[in-house]
Amino acid sequence: MMKEFGYKNSLQVPRLQRISLNMCLNEAVQNVKVLDTAVAELAAISGQRPVVTRAKKAIANFKLRQGVPIGCMVTLRRERMYEFLDRLIHAALPRVRDFRGVSERSFDGRGNYSLGLREQVIFPEISADKIDKSRGFTVSIVTTARTDQEGKALLRHMGMPFAS
Repeated sequence: MMKEFGYKNSLQVPRLQRISLNMCLNEAVQNVKVLDTAVAELAAISGQRPVVTRAKKAIANFKLRQGVPIGCMVTLRRERMYEFLDRLIHAALPRVRDFRGVSERSFDGRGNYSLGLREQVIFPEISADKIDKSRGFTVSIVTTARTDQEGKALLRHMGMPFAS
């Protein structure tokens, strides 16, 4: 990448900072027990215990009050981040039905990449027999890249299967 982008110093080369997994549960407003299974599944996928997120505002149309638990998230750094990215690229994404690669348009303009997964069953840690409902979550990959081209090149060198 130093030759590709003309970096003069090896510290200018982009690298991963963190990976965040976020699962929002609409049905947790009526049934708080749903949140326990979601936390257990996200902990099995990430290898780290997630934090329960709570509503910041009350929204009457959604029957949502302030402070009610509505989701969970986990932030991975260092070795766990690289281990999760390896499992995502080599084990989980190939198990998606009709997988042709991930979209190249999901960059935010500053080199960070977000990916939405529709079901948690694609990870080998989750057994299909034990899940009660298919839940999706988002994966946000934060890099030190300054542009989308640098972030895309970094993820491509790490093995991310982009759609052509």
